[in-house]
Amino acid sequence: MTTTTGPKGLTRRQLLSRATAAGASFVVGAGFLAAPDGAWAMETTELQPETFATLVQMARDIYPHDKVGDAFYVVAVKGYDTAEAAQAVEDGIAALNAAAAGKGHASYLDIGWERDRVDILRGMEDSAFFQQVRGGLVTGLYNQKAVWPIFGYEGSSYEFGGYIDRGFNDINWL
Repeated sequence: MTTTTGPKGLTRRQLLSRATAAGASFVVGAGFLAAPDGAWAMETTELQPETFATLVQMARDIYPHDKVGDAFYVVAVKGYDTAEAAQAVEDGIAALNAAAAGKGHASYLDIGWERDRVDILRGMEDSAFFQQVRGGLVTGLYNQKAVWPIFGYEGSSYEFGGYIDRGFNDINWL
């Protein structure tokens, strides 16, 4: 496998290995965002990579599921990387980072404890930005067929005669 050299002379492999060694939760570059474990990577077109990384962390903090990987959250918020949504998202993330700065942190991503990030989110839960992201996650995250098995959801039963004959009482996680 060959890797391409980026504008600063680093290959993708070097970029990811340096980020992993530094303990980064996201690797952010010019228009590029990746997980240091290589589980996912994407390019942003309208949003700043730092903004998108913050949006992914925000999504994870709003609907936290330890068994759901970051890649599912990336898919859930990818729809905000558009020209129409970019300014509102950039402004919303700037407000989120300002709230984090008010608590003594450099940015929302720099807050190490989930509890502290959730406290900041609670402070802005009535904002239009928070409600838009939260509402979009309901369908953006939970409508992904690949995430359904993690929750034990087998999908629609209508075409199989309904739930009475197919899984009505086989939920073992309640």
